[in-house]
Amino acid sequence: MARYLVVAHQTVTSPELLEKVRVIREQQKDAEFVLLVPATPVRHLLFRRGDEQDAEVTARKRAERGRALFAKKGLPLHDAKVGAPDPAVAIDLEVKADSGYTGFVISTLPAEKSHWLGMDLPRTVLAKYRLPVHHVVAALPPGW
Repeated sequence: MARYLVVAHQTVTSPELLEKVRVIREQQKDAEFVLLVPATPVRHLLFRRGDEQDAEVTARKRAERGRALFAKKGLPLHDAKVGAPDPAVAIDLEVKADSGYTGFVISTLPAEKSHWLGMDLPRTVLAKYRLPVHHVVAALPPGW
């Protein structure tokens, strides 16, 4: 069975991410997904709400929104988790806890707005794990 770690935060409900997951599922009928939402510090979020103490609460809400949307779209989400604030550390801890992943789907904002792309997350994960990394860039809402 193919198992993908989907890493997203602000883009967890983006049409682009859902489409990529759907395409992977279409290509690999047995594929299932685990959603990992890092507890990104609020100061790094484009859509800032709350204060620094709200990072984990915000991530948990996004994980639950993602779980609900995956279910609505008929996409097999095995679990939705909140991870460490640093996405690279969150991925490392998850892979250490469960080494059975086939690949990764990393969803980011466009380059000019993405903290994760500033840290070169997709390439870092590819170099470290040598597994497929599907990088999805979500469109910004109108007016951003």
